[in-house]
Amino acid sequence: MSFKYEYTRLLVSNFKACFLFYRDIMGFQAGFGTEDDTYADFITSSATLALFDKNEMSAAVGTSQLPVSVNGQDKTCLVFAVENVDSTCKHLITQGVHLVTAPTDRADWGIRTAHFRDPDGNLIEINQPLPK
Repeated sequence: MSFKYEYTRLLVSNFKACFLFYRDIMGFQAGFGTEDDTYADFITSSATLALFDKNEMSAAVGTSQLPVSVNGQDKTCLVFAVENVDSTCKHLITQGVHLVTAPTDRADWGIRTAHFRDPDGNLIEINQPLPK
């Protein structure tokens, strides 16, 4: 048996806001779907990122009666490589994005990072390698 990783699907509560965020703020091209749909996927340079309405997914897998969420630690972080974390953060801030963590050198990780969230609260990291 063999598994091939194809893409990540975020199950979101506010589909339209998330669609516009990934299209307009992150700059990804929609390969399928529009802001008025309940499913879309975006083409990134290395993998597909999909959005799906959380209510439709819970109906499909039979979990509609369960609590929607629990406050706690993040369970997922989308990670994107960028050429320059600092200039990317400046651009994101002009687009109204609030940084969770400012650009930070993480010598033990070998990268410079910054973190922010999409409109549904999903954690996103951008990073670049630290100079050697």
